[in-house]
Amino acid sequence: MPDIHIERDHPFTLARAREVAEAWAAQAENELGMACHYTEGADEDLLTFSRSGVKGALRVSGQRFALDAQLGFLLGAFKDKIESEISRNLDRLLADHTPQTHA
Repeated sequence: MPDIHIERDHPFTLARAREVAEAWAAQAENELGMACHYTEGADEDLLTFSRSGVKGALRVSGQRFALDAQLGFLLGAFKDKIESEISRNLDRLLADHTPQTHA
């Protein structure tokens, strides 16, 4: 089964990273029909997601986001496109939640 693995370092506190992860979950639920479940931990949170043909988890810490997904047979043919879209969406959320500095 094809796997997707995406990691992004970030400058946020764990509390702020949770906000970004919750925004990602809301987007995944609304736009992709994913079922998401968020579990907070002391040092790392776990956001699991699934729908027909895909399941995975987003690990959230005060330093990094790490997403792992397994694609079913039919979606496996679109692995590169799906991985690119997930990366683009995560990067956009990170940019949207990063305070802009003005020189």
